[in-house]
Amino acid sequence: MRCPVLIAIALCCFAACSPAAEPPARQLRIATFNAAMGLEQPGELAAALARRDDPRLVQLAEVLQRVRPDIVLLNEFDHDPAVDAAALLNDHYLDRSHNGQEPIRFAHHFRAPVNTGVDSGLDLDGDGTPGGPGDAWGFGHFPGQYGMLVLSRFALHHDQARTFQQFRWSALPGARRPLHPGGRPFYTDATWGRLRLSSKSHWDLAFNLGDTELHLLAFHPTPPVFDGPEDRNGRRNYDEIRFWRDYTDPAGADFIVDDAGAAGGIGPGTAFVIAGDFNADPADGDGVDGAAAQLLEAPWIDAECIPTSDGGAQAAARQGGVNRKHRGDPAADTADFNDDHAGNLRLDYLLPARGLRVLGCGVFWPTPTEDGADLADVSDHRLVWLDLAL
Repeated sequence: MRCPVLIAIALCCFAACSPAAEPPARQLRIATFNAAMGLEQPGELAAALARRDDPRLVQLAEVLQRVRPDIVLLNEFDHDPAVDAAALLNDHYLDRSHNGQEPIRFAHHFRAPVNTGVDSGLDLDGDGTPGGPGDAWGFGHFPGQYGMLVLSRFALHHDQARTFQQFRWSALPGARRPLHPGGRPFYTDATWGRLRLSSKSHWDLAFNLGDTELHLLAFHPTPPVFDGPEDRNGRRNYDEIRFWRDYTDPAGADFIVDDAGAAGGIGPGTAFVIAGDFNADPADGDGVDGAAAQLLEAPWIDAECIPTSDGGAQAAARQGGVNRKHRGDPAADTADFNDDHAGNLRLDYLLPARGLRVLGCGVFWPTPTEDGADLADVSDHRLVWLDLAL
């Protein structure tokens, strides 16, 4: 006999639940969206948030009003500690109706520093000169570029939040250290010993859902490109993804130490959802083989409800190019890239712990004839949503 969880998943995927409907009571909708608001200059996003009429933020707000998540992770949303981005986003955009959509407001949020744009003082890109975006702990032109923001209708246990911004890549057992052709290490031993794993950060956030506590494991690993034969970004991407596999492994991971000095992974039996732009497609793209599979195939993670959209399938067929050579299902794509090179890929994920009751999942990617089609170009990624029974 099939378990109720698998039956619910099968029914969801068959019915292609609509993201526009408000989730019923005792149902939780989680979303992840690479909003591509990583702007080129510090202060640009703060100015846009203050304006009330920035076109891309208006589109972002309408997407959230249509999908209506209870918790959402925004990737590539610049982190500026001098600006209350969540309050400005709520007051100036989300709490104002766009194209007749009902306003939405998130009473709680989480943000923290990230590694992008933070100067390492080292020559990390191997050009012989320290300094610049390639020598930051995570690629970026200024601190906080391509940051993360979590918005929630539910309260967070801020005292339980764990961040892993400073976790060393070399502390990961069996880390994929980049090597020159021939086997010589790309990084010197001194640099390798200091290099941080997260290109942005890894966050473990606990939410109070009444009778239930749920952990959101949020991150945004580096894209596996923009490097050389040493494949330093591909290897880092693989190990950034692997971090959450080790962290959630019921066998434990005592080698993991958070920024506050506490050791260990998440406790066995803890309810969690891994969220973010993984920059790794299960079948296509430039990532290290098996990068996404580390989580998709973990026995304690439920990856059976694959978010899809008609818009993604139609876009791949319409755009052609390298999409014709892809092995993956185009309906599961979540990103729309140059069709001469990368094509459309599945990069954005919400992966719940096995045992949670999954009710639905999908990608907000309207077809050209559907309502909301004009929102597709707000980002080169699409919002992904997941419904869970509380």
